[in-house]
This record gives sequence, C-alpha cells and structure tokens, in this order.
Amino acid sequence: MSIRVIVADDQEIVRTGLTMILNAQPDVHVIGEAANGQRAVELARRLRPDVCLFDIRMPGIDGIEATRRLAGPTVDDPLAIVVITTFDLDDYVYAALRAGARGFLLKDAGPDLLSQAVHAAANGDALIAPSITARLLDAFADAGPTAPPKQPIEALTDREEQILAAVAGGRANSEIAGEFYITLSTVKTHIASLMAKLGARNRVEIAMWAYETNRVKKGFRRGNSPKR
Repeated sequence: MSIRVIVADDQEIVRTGLTMILNAQPDVHVIGEAANGQRAVELARRLRPDVCLFDIRMPGIDGIEATRRLAGPTVDDPLAIVVITTFDLDDYVYAALRAGARGFLLKDAGPDLLSQAVHAAANGDALIAPSITARLLDAFADAGPTAPPKQPIEALTDREEQILAAVAGGRANSEIAGEFYITLSTVKTHIASLMAKLGARNRVEIAMWAYETNRVKKGFRRGNSPKR
C-alpha cells in the first residue's frame, strides 16, 4: 500500500523539492500541497492522508497550530504529522511534540532521514532528528511536567517498564526486539499495552510520560542499554 502524504510549506521551491524526494520513493505518494497552515488543515481533513509533512513557519496558522488542530489532545482521530523546519530551536521541538507531532526534522536532514520519518509516522512510530535528540531529552528532564502526569489505569509489568525506557530512548521496534530477544509482534503488543494503560496515542506520548514520571533519568541516551 502506498503512503499518502500532504506537504505544507510557504516556499514553493521547498514544497517542490520535498514532493520530488517523497515521490521518488516506491511506496510514497504526495496527494496534496499547501502554502499555508489553514489550507493544510483543510486538505488534511478532506483527504485524510497517512502522513502530513508540515513546516513550522507558515502564514496565518503555523505548523504547530495546524498540528494541534489535526493531532492535538482533543482530536478524536488524530493524523500522523511530521514537522520539518530550518530552525533548530528547542522551543519549537517541544511545542511540536506537545501539539501531537510524530516526528521532527531539520530541512538539511537529507532524503534518507526524511523517508525514514515518513515511514515511521505511517507505522505509528516517531522519529526525531538525531542532532536534536540529546537536547530534547534533557529538556524533558529539566522542564518537568506542566501538569501532574496521569497515573496508569493498571500497573506496568517489569517488561513494560523496560520497553517504556527503550521507547523513551528513541529505539525503533526492530532495535527493541534485538535488545530483549523478542519478536517484533511481541514488541508491538507491549507498546499497544503501554498506550492503553497510559492513555497515550503514540510513542511520543509514551516517551513524554516516561520523562515526566522520572522513569527515564537525565543523561539517558539512545544507545544506552536499559537494564534487563
């Protein structure tokens, strides 16, 4: 099945470039383009793409507000959104993920990382540009929760705690499977259980909950193995 994508950026040359890169992928098809946030929201609601690729700085409604309207906490059927920007600013990253984005990339990330982010979002995963991941994790640890974190509806098992730490560390499903010597389907089952228990809608919200409850400490990084 082809991954259907909408691209929104106020610069035509950027939209054209992103569209060309994505359409070069055998299983990705750009079905719509928008030059501003309002048009992006309208297109997304009408076409229901698999993934939306939004720039942050757009006239009228910016990419973060567009993300919130399509994937925010009050949205019943959120869309998968990847935010892409020229500006490597922590406030943008944090705001985009709070708004419901499943990925955050810089425009110099390159075609491979762009493709990975779109595929990850379509599969329910999250990908954040490696160059900002370390700072982002520190920001979660330093800032603390803006409100008391929700308690799980049921206690997490030991294995779920391990999977939680791995997700918060930025590991993909295949990496988690290799880390704990379990199958991909088992990883997906654990992640689905975590989302149900935590009331989380995606991996980003799982990771945010892990940091807000201090289950993952400052200094934990992708590549650091959680304890088995």
